[in-house]
Amino acid sequence: MTAGLLVAIRLSGLFVFAPVFSSAAIAPRIKAGFVFAMTILLAPAVAAVPGAHAEIGVASIAGELGVGLVFGLCLMMLTESLLFAGTMLGMSFSFSLVNLLDPNTHVETPVLGQMLGWLGVLVIIGAGLDRVLLAALVRSFAVVPVGSAVIHASTGAALAGMAGGIFLAGLQLAAPVMAAALVVEMTVSMVSRLAPMLPAQVVGIPLKTLSSYVVLSASLAVWPGWIERHFAALLDSAGKLLTS
Repeated sequence: MTAGLLVAIRLSGLFVFAPVFSSAAIAPRIKAGFVFAMTILLAPAVAAVPGAHAEIGVASIAGELGVGLVFGLCLMMLTESLLFAGTMLGMSFSFSLVNLLDPNTHVETPVLGQMLGWLGVLVIIGAGLDRVLLAALVRSFAVVPVGSAVIHASTGAALAGMAGGIFLAGLQLAAPVMAAALVVEMTVSMVSRLAPMLPAQVVGIPLKTLSSYVVLSASLAVWPGWIERHFAALLDSAGKLLTS
């Protein structure tokens, strides 16, 4: 029972932050049932791992909660990168004022951010990355036995440093569309200089939106591969943080 409680605490980190598992579309009773089933399956094997200390205490509970949060927070950065990319794309599409209510965070998010978030979920499920995440968490019980996990202050500092990569990753995804929109704006501006009677604002916004759609449609072909690589890199980073 003690080992099962610690296993459930470690698994709970996934259902708070990790993509797919933290979705509000999954009913809480389903999440609870899944955690309960995984706990029953893992507890006997986890308790027999060499180095396991299945004892209830402040340190053991904090350690198990920290392991789950490291996995969840690392992979949440993928979702935040897609959301930031959607925000940048919204400016290129002239959709900066078009927002939707995100059911996960209950705050307004850009409409393109919602679209890219759904794309990320589809890629994760289609590529089986959700099962890879579960397998990595199960393997973590062998690397960091239950009850022996210790989260150092350097781990929090490393997570804060990784959070800075959200902006770079989002900018990389949005860069082709932003470049196309910038070229259209510069072209319309130069043409308006030569022909002052041309309504630059009326012509520029539709042209910028159309060109952004074309470039985005062409660049979507490389997004699934980028999402898979980024997911794998974040999962590796979570494993390194636990073993460091």
